Amino acid sequence: METNLTINGTKQRLDLDPRTTLLDALRHHLGLTGSKKGCDHGQCGACTVMVNGRRINACLTLACMHDGDEVTTIEGIGAPGNLSPLQEAFVSEDGFQCGYCTPGQICSATAMLEEIAEGWPSHVTDDLSGKPALTTEEISERMSGNLCRCSAYPNIVEAIRKAAGESA
Repeated sequence: METNLTINGTKQRLDLDPRTTLLDALRHHLGLTGSKKGCDHGQCGACTVMVNGRRINACLTLACMHDGDEVTTIEGIGAPGNLSPLQEAFVSEDGFQCGYCTPGQICSATAMLEEIAEGWPSHVTDDLSGKPALTTEEISERMSGNLCRCSAYPNIVEAIRKAAGESA
């Protein structure tokens, strides 16, 4: 099945089995191995990418369902020598240990910061009339779909705060 995607700003035409997940299309057909296959059940967030600016688990969706969509992977957020502010914050705040979950964490956090900028509340947002505060609870709730088996959570929270220009 022909599927047309814009991946990190580049148009891609793929001829895929309609059962191919977006994650497998990215990793095995396009060679974009930054997004990881952790659990293959949508429970760990290692495969998080952004589709049309919104974060999704790439292991839970079929590539053909996104025909015409814009997909951003970790490779589209930044690269060595040209890191995004969030990637720089992950490095400076030691927001990773083994690094396996880091691409999904950064994709999720990038989209999460945009959600906050747009005023989207979460389950723990106290004041629904303004921009949610980047409290530990707020960040933890919003990032709860991304697991870190090394437990670098405090540093991940600090990296997100730093990238957003806020302090603890």
